[in-house]
Amino acid sequence: MNVMGLLVALLIGAVCGFLAGKIVRGHGFGLVGNIAVGIVGALLFGLLFGNFSLFGESILNEIAGGTLGAVILLLVIGLFKKAT
Repeated sequence: MNVMGLLVALLIGAVCGFLAGKIVRGHGFGLVGNIAVGIVGALLFGLLFGNFSLFGESILNEIAGGTLGAVILLLVIGLFKKAT
């Protein structure tokens, strides 16, 4: 992966984490937290559901899939926090 690909992945991760924070909790987690949640959420979504091709543009698919995965991740984390 080159530097440009890494920057795009970080940007998409930040957008996905920000959107998931707005959907689940109503606020974000800061830049680093949003990137981490977005990237882990995208990996989670990819493992659970495979490719997501709802939209024609691949970047929109990545943002939608990453956001859905990040929302799932935040909901699961919320369940564990409430249980303890």
